[in-house]
Amino acid sequence: MQLADAALDQIFRTAHTVNGFLDRPVPDLLLRAVYDLMQWGPTASNGCPCRVVFITTKAGKQALAPALDKGNHDKTMTAPVTAIVAYDLKFYEQLPKLAPHMDARSWQSAGPDAIHNYCLRNGSLQGAYLIIAARALGLDCGPMSGFDNAAVDAAFFPDGRWQSNFLCNLGYGDPASVRPRQPRLGFDQACRMA
Repeated sequence: MQLADAALDQIFRTAHTVNGFLDRPVPDLLLRAVYDLMQWGPTASNGCPCRVVFITTKAGKQALAPALDKGNHDKTMTAPVTAIVAYDLKFYEQLPKLAPHMDARSWQSAGPDAIHNYCLRNGSLQGAYLIIAARALGLDCGPMSGFDNAAVDAAFFPDGRWQSNFLCNLGYGDPASVRPRQPRLGFDQACRMA
């Protein structure tokens, strides 16, 4: 069954990155619903390495502030929620539950490069699912990479097990903060048939 055009518009075609948000809180139950939806997106071997910190408090924002690039500071401080989309370098500890058909011990000896590559690839997929889920549930998103990962990790993940990937502001967008739609590459520019 194909989704209706209105749903596709809300998730993709008319959705924009938002740079400012209305002064309207996002309920914790809605953030839980976003996660409950995003968790169903596929990852390799169902490893699910993504971890999310939803920053909703003033103290949390103050801890994040020093890591933000100048261009991302104000919009992040005023966003109702900022999600740190991270990944768990010991995701394989959950494999007996998530992928009982696999030998989880093999991942423990895969080496740090293989583990990092797996986490970055699959954690990024799950971060994209978070954006899609948030849009599907009526939130606007402002994903960004303009921040100091090491500073975020030191402030929020001092044990080094989780590592930040990207940030995403969430809330109800201020229409005045939306820039005009930027062009995209067409199928013939970005795809090949083989």
